Amino acid sequence: MDEAKSGKNSVLSQVAERMNALSPEQIEEKYNIIENKLFEFANFLEAHQVFLYPPGSKEIPTEKIIRKAMEIEKSVILPVFTDVKNTFLLYKISHFDKDLVPNAHDMLEPNPERCKKIALDDVDIAIIPGLAFDDKGGRMGFGNNYYSKLITKLPETCRKVALAYEEQIVDQIQMESRKYTVDIIITDTRVIYKI
Repeated sequence: MDEAKSGKNSVLSQVAERMNALSPEQIEEKYNIIENKLFEFANFLEAHQVFLYPPGSKEIPTEKIIRKAMEIEKSVILPVFTDVKNTFLLYKISHFDKDLVPNAHDMLEPNPERCKKIALDDVDIAIIPGLAFDDKGGRMGFGNNYYSKLITKLPETCRKVALAYEEQIVDQIQMESRKYTVDIIITDTRVIYKI
């Protein structure tokens, strides 16, 4: 177990070092390329129900993506984290500024009193966050397993896509199981399809 933890720490420090070497202008430029690629991506364009992670996460920021997706009339679905270990409920938001409220961790999430609950089976494409990825679709998150669990519960037809800066791509991520992988990773320099 300690070996896995030190491997994870080494990957995260490698990614952090690469990201810290970038200027805010470089990061913004890379972000804009990734956002544009997502909105040109056929699976995203064809999807009606789009799962996104909340804005304010440490990963690629999603506020602009959520707002833009709503402008082109996508149904945007966000998680509401529950007290039950590693679980959340999904809600469709209709208005970014009115439907989102800060949770206990100061992250924005849908207000269940204003938003419609959505079943996992209704999700067409899921944008999955992560801190590091490999070209086999392996991902490393914060270690709370929320999204690993979600990946296994989404319907077979749902595309699981990650957005990442090229600096977040590493040679290999040690994973307990390949069932927790994403299908596609969109970076600022390429689109990686799981090998």
